[in-house]
Amino acid sequence: MLKQTTNTLLMIEPVAFGFNAQTAVNNYFQQKISVPEISVQEQAHTEFNAMVEQLRTNGLEVLVVKDTIEPHTPDSIFPNNWVSFHEDGRVALYPMFAENRRNERRHAVLRVIENKKHPITGVMDYSPFELQSLFLEGTGSLILDHVNKIAYAALSERTDKSLLLQFCHDFGYNAVHFIANQTVDGNRLPIYHTNVMMCVADRYAVICLDSIDNADERSAVVDSLGKTGKEIIAISEDQMHHFAGNMLQVENNAGKQFLVMSQTAYKSLNQEQIDRLSSYNDFIVVAIPTIERVGGGSARCMMAEVF
Repeated sequence: MLKQTTNTLLMIEPVAFGFNAQTAVNNYFQQKISVPEISVQEQAHTEFNAMVEQLRTNGLEVLVVKDTIEPHTPDSIFPNNWVSFHEDGRVALYPMFAENRRNERRHAVLRVIENKKHPITGVMDYSPFELQSLFLEGTGSLILDHVNKIAYAALSERTDKSLLLQFCHDFGYNAVHFIANQTVDGNRLPIYHTNVMMCVADRYAVICLDSIDNADERSAVVDSLGKTGKEIIAISEDQMHHFAGNMLQVENNAGKQFLVMSQTAYKSLNQEQIDRLSSYNDFIVVAIPTIERVGGGSARCMMAEVF
């Protein structure tokens, strides 16, 4: 039986985390802060370790692999963009927009997963599409409803429609694609990753519907969620900018479910949203302000699910 949540997570321990100019061209969540790079790395490392400890304290299996100094990969703390693990044992490797993120794909990481008794039955490698400037950045681009086999995707420079359809063909998903925008300096520009505006859990979905400007596309997403029995918990664009869409539902070794989110995201929620979400699962709230500001990603981006 297919499951929406897992109790096993891959996380990459940072060794040289920092502002990535190559991703900042279309990730409008990133902020360059005026502190030394070594200080940014130290703060991010502290936040990372605290998050791992919180997850483990709540009964999650967290597989931590330390990054390498060379080659320099300032965004390696976000592994879900280059790899996804699937219940049939297959692994997908993804083509990345930023050249310096392509070095994050390491087969040594896959060997760690196998050594922890999570067998890999096959690898679907989409990375050669980088040569054609076509990109699909893992579960940043793809919000997967594993049970109903639906892949939600906000198309952008980092989420190519043809690759979305290829993934769906290879893994047996149906695609629901749309354009999601955010306001940047008065202009409506594509959101870089679907997972900052949408989270699909087992019985609900957190989504910034206001970001889907096209009424027909918005209706199609709402209809799909409704037909699969998901309660829609809508967030505002301001809440999205506080990473309230960048959440992940997980379960611990005893089968208890949690929704993992950042402190920034939690503080942006109103009481009604908190009550609705907490009716489904408990929360794991992690403080990762440096990672969010400098990296432009949040809690969900730091966890690659292992099924």
